Amino acid sequence: MAERKTERLMNLIFALLVSRQYLTKDQIRESIADYRDSTPQAFDRKFERDKEELRELGITVEMGQNDKYFNDEPGYRIRRDEAELPDLELTREEAAVIGLATQVWEHAGLASESTTALVKLKAIGVDVDTSVLRMAEPKLSTDEPSFDSMWEAVTRRIPISFVYARPGREPMERHLQPWGIISWHDRWYVGGFDLDRDEVRIFRLSRVVGEVETIGAPGSYEVPEDVDMKDIARELFPPASDVAAVLRIRTGRGQSLRRLAEKVTPLSEDLDEVEIRYSSRWELASEVASYGPDVVVVSPPDVRDAVIERLKAAARGSLEVGA
Repeated sequence: MAERKTERLMNLIFALLVSRQYLTKDQIRESIADYRDSTPQAFDRKFERDKEELRELGITVEMGQNDKYFNDEPGYRIRRDEAELPDLELTREEAAVIGLATQVWEHAGLASESTTALVKLKAIGVDVDTSVLRMAEPKLSTDEPSFDSMWEAVTRRIPISFVYARPGREPMERHLQPWGIISWHDRWYVGGFDLDRDEVRIFRLSRVVGEVETIGAPGSYEVPEDVDMKDIARELFPPASDVAAVLRIRTGRGQSLRRLAEKVTPLSEDLDEVEIRYSSRWELASEVASYGPDVVVVSPPDVRDAVIERLKAAARGSLEVGA
């Protein structure tokens, strides 16, 4: 219910902020799904409560008429000059956190109804100023299929189960009370209390296989107040190793590997030699193999052999599918 209310308030703000004219109650109700699905009486109650909540947040819903010479039905809007924040002085770190929060909010699916609301406003003839929302365009890019399910489980405190596949090991079903999602070394991870191991663990989203299943009700556990996902990540991830691997990478390829490189030596216009320190042979082999022929291991031999093994396994799987 709280999530639905928050989405409704955000949609109301968008609708009243982007409109260049006062919106009547009928226009507001038609443009926002949660209002549209309510009875007229329920809509009136929700709308009055929502206006009051926005006022308490410092956002004033102004009432007026589009034509002062005619006795038109009164309408509502939010003035941009009253809703916009003053200039803020933010550190680089603070700005990054705010940017990431905005991007994650957009990615988590909360913008779909807002987009629908804008389309409906245009459909009923309302002049919409979409430039107000340009800074809220979604910018987060992630290909992890489990991201949305994990995000919902974290925000609603829902225990989950999922199949997890680590390099070189058989996939296993895991059970987790998720506490948070973190981006660490250019990868997305979910962390929380592992019900199988009875301890805190972190799981990489790209290794989640198939669907994420819920195994409990929302709010069925509490996240410790002093939890800091970055501290957990630092504690659980192994320290940097003294062992180095030498790779040859095509120009413009292998960006995730290049970001870890301690040394990059151009060999030709199309090829660089890269030196990377690693902790897990299988972790590195999995990453190298994902780039196919664009990355080749020069040394050490055990990493090169692990990459070849993974590529052969992938080829066998492709042949079985083709058969």
